Amino acid sequence: MTGRVTMLGLSRWTEKGGSYRTVQRFFSTTIPWATLFWEFFCKHLLDPQETYILAGDESVVTKAGEKTHGLDYFFSGLLKRTVPGLSFFTLSLISTQRRQSFPVRVKQMVRTNEEKAASQAKKAVEKRKKGRPKGSRNKTKGEVMLNPELIRIQEMVKSLLETIQGVIRLSYLVMDGHFGNHPALQMVRGCHLHLISKLRHDAALYLPYAGPKPKRGPTPRLGEKVNVRQLPDTYLKETKIEDGFEARTYQLPLFLTEFAQPLNIVILLKTNLSTKACSHVILFSSDLELAHDKLIDFYSLRFQIEFNFRDAKQFWGLEDFMNVSETAVTNAANLSLFMVDVSQVLMCRYRQNDPDFSILDLKTHYRGYRYVSETIKMLPQMPDSYLVSQLFCKVAALGRIHPVKAPVSSP
Repeated sequence: MTGRVTMLGLSRWTEKGGSYRTVQRFFSTTIPWATLFWEFFCKHLLDPQETYILAGDESVVTKAGEKTHGLDYFFSGLLKRTVPGLSFFTLSLISTQRRQSFPVRVKQMVRTNEEKAASQAKKAVEKRKKGRPKGSRNKTKGEVMLNPELIRIQEMVKSLLETIQGVIRLSYLVMDGHFGNHPALQMVRGCHLHLISKLRHDAALYLPYAGPKPKRGPTPRLGEKVNVRQLPDTYLKETKIEDGFEARTYQLPLFLTEFAQPLNIVILLKTNLSTKACSHVILFSSDLELAHDKLIDFYSLRFQIEFNFRDAKQFWGLEDFMNVSETAVTNAANLSLFMVDVSQVLMCRYRQNDPDFSILDLKTHYRGYRYVSETIKMLPQMPDSYLVSQLFCKVAALGRIHPVKAPVSSP
């Protein structure tokens, strides 16, 4: 279909039995999307010989009005500001061999009235003075109170792990820098997974304490503070020089004050050889045995879930739906991300002959078949099969981004 993917738009492209009222009833029906995602993945996408990692990320959809379920203000990474809209958190299985992401669980993030009130109260509190507040006591870093957002995500992860138990063995959950903190790490470890994420560029990193044991008190945990721009070559793992830039990769176990355990830190330091300007990225994992190249590769694969969000918004209606009730909003969001998986299955056979075959080509291809099918129905008699085949191939190729490289049989 063309245009916005709404209930009315869908009804205009359906065939017999797909009236607007039928589409409305579909969106008002409670559908077990978690089961549907998993069964479809097992049937069409699962390769038992491949290695998978789990990725999680949030997508914000801008919405106007006042009645849509879960409407609130969320920070949009694309717009770089807080916008009114809806938030959906997605868990995706990423194939490390095919380097593709497959959404398997979607949930709308809805803040309760208590959470909103607590957030407003936190903003209203005056900034406290420097130093430790009078009467405060030491806390055990391993015991962390998860906020409602992390609790909801942890429930999603645990539910997914129960579903896939015995089929796929997962070891890592990859998340962006928003989750590069101690509470998020404890949330992931509570699911018996290792977290791979990114720290702030100005994170304070410390070597493990290597001095003598003090006469009084416990042995310090933190040693000398690390300057990420001046690391010794002892920790250097790889050096590359390309296009006037030198890229150095360092790996070492380090401590942060807010984390209870040491982290497997990988520092990517890039230097402009002509201007000597430097920039760096700090990646980390709770798995101290993970090699630096795999840590970097797994974190880079996290971006595949962003392509899922792009396709869902651009082609499958994640930005278009106008539903307002809880069930209808849930169905619209899940349907758009489910179509991401469906489209990847459909494109497999076309990419065998044309590696550049895209979703735009896919939609153009099937739209052309629909036009030809409707035209043939109006003819007084069925044309020759050879002519029909030529019509299908010719019309289905109109408007394609990439030219046809080989004939494709009708769907």
